[in-house]
Amino acid sequence: MSRLPFEDEKPSVPKVPEVPAVPKVVRTVLTVSELNATIRDLLENQLHTVWVEGEISNARVWNTGHMYFTLKDGASQIKAVMFRSAVRYLKFKAEDGLKVVARGKVSVYDPKGEYQILCEHLEPKGLGSLQQAFEQLKKKLAAEGLFDPARKRPLPALPRRIGIVTSLDGAALRDIIRVLRRRYPNAHLVLSGTRVQGEGAGREIAHAIRKVERIEDVDVIIVARGGGSLEDLWAFNEEVLARVIAQSQVPIISGVGHETDFTICDFVADLRAPTPSAAAELVVRRKDEFFGHIGRICERLDAAIHHRLRRMETRLHMLEARPGYAGFEGRLAVRGRHVSELASALRQRVSQGFARRARRHELLRRSLDQFDPRHRLAAVRTRLVSREGQLVAAARRRLTRAQTRFGALAARVEGLSPLAVLGRGYSVTWDADRTRIIRDAATVKAGDAVSITVERGSIIATVDRVNRE
Repeated sequence: MSRLPFEDEKPSVPKVPEVPAVPKVVRTVLTVSELNATIRDLLENQLHTVWVEGEISNARVWNTGHMYFTLKDGASQIKAVMFRSAVRYLKFKAEDGLKVVARGKVSVYDPKGEYQILCEHLEPKGLGSLQQAFEQLKKKLAAEGLFDPARKRPLPALPRRIGIVTSLDGAALRDIIRVLRRRYPNAHLVLSGTRVQGEGAGREIAHAIRKVERIEDVDVIIVARGGGSLEDLWAFNEEVLARVIAQSQVPIISGVGHETDFTICDFVADLRAPTPSAAAELVVRRKDEFFGHIGRICERLDAAIHHRLRRMETRLHMLEARPGYAGFEGRLAVRGRHVSELASALRQRVSQGFARRARRHELLRRSLDQFDPRHRLAAVRTRLVSREGQLVAAARRRLTRAQTRFGALAARVEGLSPLAVLGRGYSVTWDADRTRIIRDAATVKAGDAVSITVERGSIIATVDRVNRE
């Protein structure tokens, strides 16, 4: 391209390199609740199930039934919670200082932003949970004195009724009945069947003991079960059963498991038997010992009687050998005859005395009969009846005379009564005020009002004319 002379040359502009476009950043703002929820989701998804070993501290159970505690080791700690649905299956008491192994999942408590372990299972480290619960309950009841030998009652010497608390389908019941039939066939057995294994079996055993205890004249109760593992025998390690046994008014023998098995029931009971069969033998042994003691006493009594008889015979022989004993039988016969005569005289004197007293008694009785008030009352009653008849007759006669006199007087009054005159047609004339009888016609005049009395009623009239003739 040609360039003209008068055209200026354009200055050269350096070339600027192109800068790439920066993408726009979008901010995601989370609330605290959203952040805690996100962390919780991450933890629960990444750490679904964990096993943690540590020492319990700050353990407490709220009134809701949930348990809150802290797991710690030498360098760190983490909060933990166990809900009521899992706490009720614990066989031991979670307490401070106890080393445990916990199974659960890690979660976040959103209101405080704290992460914690939601425990689903808890077991002591070293000992099993059941063994730990056994040791804890044993320590607790021992501190309360339930294992004290001083509070345990002796077994009765001759039990009349024996209560048995066990399973009706177990071999323990058959063993007990076999031993009692062989050694104590006249025993009266009271059976109370119950479950001896499984959840809630401890309460059922305690209820069965209470039922047997309420039966009258039950002298001793055998609580029995065959052998088994610690889990199988756990019903006999429950606190409710231990307290019922301690409060029982009837002595209780515990025959649970084999000889090497020990339960809380064994420590609380009044006597422990290594097996159910041994429990039955312990009850009957008291009877055998009692009979044996009676037999030994009888033997000692027989020996003492024989020894005393021999001494008395020896003394009698010595007395017979003395010189003064000669003629003793004759003197004894004379004394016997004299005693018979005295006895006969005494009987005669007594009979005569009784006869005299009987005659005197009869005389006194007859004298009393004369003054017997009943006889005198009968005579008085007779006189009263007679006087009563006389009084009634006199009253009737007097009444008749009075009635007769009254009739005569009434006739005379009737004859003198003015009303009888009025009955024959006469009348009586009064003034208007009925204060004066009009006997003279001159005392009235025409127009005066008069009252005329007739036999029946009266008449009010007015005088029209007066006739003085």
